[in-house]
Amino acid sequence: MAPTKADLKLKEAAGKPLLHEIFVLMRPKQWTKNLLVFAALTFSVRTAHVYMLGQAIIGFILFCLVSSCVYILNDYVDREGDRAHPEKRHRPLASGTMNPQVALAFGVVMLSACLFIAFRFHLSFGLVLLLYFILNVLYSLRLKHVVIIDVLIVASGFVLRAVGGGLVIGVPLTPWFLICTLLLALFLAISKRRHELFLLKTAKGEHRQVLEHYSMDLLNQMNAIVTTATIMSYALFTFTSGHTIHLMWTLILVLYGIFRYLYLIHVEDQGGKPDRILLEDKHILLTVVLYACSVVFILIYFDK
Repeated sequence: MAPTKADLKLKEAAGKPLLHEIFVLMRPKQWTKNLLVFAALTFSVRTAHVYMLGQAIIGFILFCLVSSCVYILNDYVDREGDRAHPEKRHRPLASGTMNPQVALAFGVVMLSACLFIAFRFHLSFGLVLLLYFILNVLYSLRLKHVVIIDVLIVASGFVLRAVGGGLVIGVPLTPWFLICTLLLALFLAISKRRHELFLLKTAKGEHRQVLEHYSMDLLNQMNAIVTTATIMSYALFTFTSGHTIHLMWTLILVLYGIFRYLYLIHVEDQGGKPDRILLEDKHILLTVVLYACSVVFILIYFDK
């Protein structure tokens, strides 16, 4: 019997060095989520300086490494269930190409070093980073099995990134900004659950237990509510943020980005990996770049 494509992939992975497997385990492609740390710096561009940029970069790196610790823990806890997933079964721990105990030990050492540096770097930021990790530990051990709470925990991680980014540069974040961040994060988290439900179909409970409590109709309704709330909240943010009213022109980019993502979800059956979509979908990537450039340009030339 000829070996399957999956068997060949596992055989190839088994021959790769430990450092390569650790790098894969850290999921560097998902570090794009931590770019939210720079959001506060972007909206403070008029008063920003090189020192603030350096602070934000350090915060970004620490969030990347701690988020990798979370991914290692998730893979360690979910390694049995991931073997039933058509894509996640190729991960180092699920496929058996890396020793789970070695991976866990590496994660503990990296987490300890990151938290030590974070608390020495900025006490409040260290507390946010610690809270981020604790929430994700609770998520991995229990809360991922609690319907609705699971997506709220995932979304809270994005809010903590935004808060951490503001703390390291000493800039207070407005309530509207945090609300917009939370709602957009909920949109991505719900879309991820919908994609998992579509991908696993009848075998949904074999991988993620909480999927037994979701339905396509429920997730579609939740996304409709969150999408509407996100657009309205951002529109209000552009008028009440204390910056120039010209920020309202960026609303068209936000609308296009959300509508494009909805198209990918409902027509292309994507949405399970926001980090991949950001890097692979040229429309989304161009929209994000144009949005960031537009905000910086407007705040520099029109903000008082």
